[in-house]
Amino acid sequence: MSHSEPRNFFQIRSESKARTAIFVSGSGTNAEKILDFEKENGKKCFYEPVCIVTDRPGRCRADFLAKKYNLPLISEDINEFYQSKGLSGISLATEESRKVREDWTQVLYEKIAPLKVDFGIFAGFIPLTNITDHFPCLNVHPGDLTECDENGERILVGLHTIPIHKAFEEGFETLRSSVIVACAYEDSGAGMDEGIVLGISQEVPFDYKGKDREFWSKEYSSRTTQKPKGGWQDEYQNFLSFNQEKLKVKGDWVVFPQVVNDFAAGRFAHVAEKLFYKSGKAWLPVEVIEYFEGSKEIYFKS
Repeated sequence: MSHSEPRNFFQIRSESKARTAIFVSGSGTNAEKILDFEKENGKKCFYEPVCIVTDRPGRCRADFLAKKYNLPLISEDINEFYQSKGLSGISLATEESRKVREDWTQVLYEKIAPLKVDFGIFAGFIPLTNITDHFPCLNVHPGDLTECDENGERILVGLHTIPIHKAFEEGFETLRSSVIVACAYEDSGAGMDEGIVLGISQEVPFDYKGKDREFWSKEYSSRTTQKPKGGWQDEYQNFLSFNQEKLKVKGDWVVFPQVVNDFAAGRFAHVAEKLFYKSGKAWLPVEVIEYFEGSKEIYFKS
C-alpha cells in the first residue's frame, strides 16, 4: 500500500461487527444513545459494544448501564489510584502526576485488552488518557471544530462549557457538536481537541432564555477565552450549561451514534490528517459531513 492511499483507522472485521468499549464517567446519556442505536438497528449496525469502562465505579451510571445492557463493567478508580501513589489530587500539573496518569492508563488497558477491542468511545469520560495509543477512540465535543481562525487554529476548543462560551463570544448564533478521533494529550492536557473531525451535527440555535444576546453580552459575558479568576457570574454560567445540555440532546445524540456506526463500518479512512469517505468502491476526500436525524450530507472536496 502506498503512503498516499487512504488507510482505515483500524483493522476492519470482514465477518463480524467492530468490537467497541464505551467509556463513561457521569450520567452516561451519550453512552445510552449509542447502546440503544445498536439494539434498534440490528444488522444495520456495524458495532458491537463489549464492555462499559469507568474511572468512577459506584459514583456514576456506568454500573447501571452495564447491568441494563448485560455488559461487563471494567473499572479502575482514578482517585483511589492516585491516592495509592501518595497523591491527593488527579491533576496533570506535575511530571509525577503525569507519570501516575500513564500508569493508571496502562492498568486500565490491561483490563480491557483481553476483550480485543477495535476502538473506544468516550461517552462523557472525564479523565484525560492516552489509551488512544492502544486503539482509536472517538469523542464528541460541544463545539464545531471545523471553525478555525485565520491561522488555521480551531476556535471552539476546551473542556466543559468553554466551547459554548467561545461560540457566544465569537458571535455565533448557532452551535454544533463534533465527533473526532481523539488525540493523545500533551503535558497538562493540550492536544485532545486536535483530532480528525469525522462529522458535525446540524445547527442548534442559541437559546437566550427569553432575553436577547445583548443582555447576556452586557451583563454576563467575560471577554476572555478562559474562565476568569473568581468565575463567571452564576446566571451566565447557568446560561452556558443550559445551552450545552440543549446541544447534547439535539447535537450529540443525533451525530454520535451515526458517526460511530459509519466508523465501525469502515467508511472512514485517512491520509495523514485528511479525511476520506468510501463512496461505492472509491475513497473520496471530504470537506465535512453533517449529520441529521437518520441522514447525512457529505461535502466532498473538489
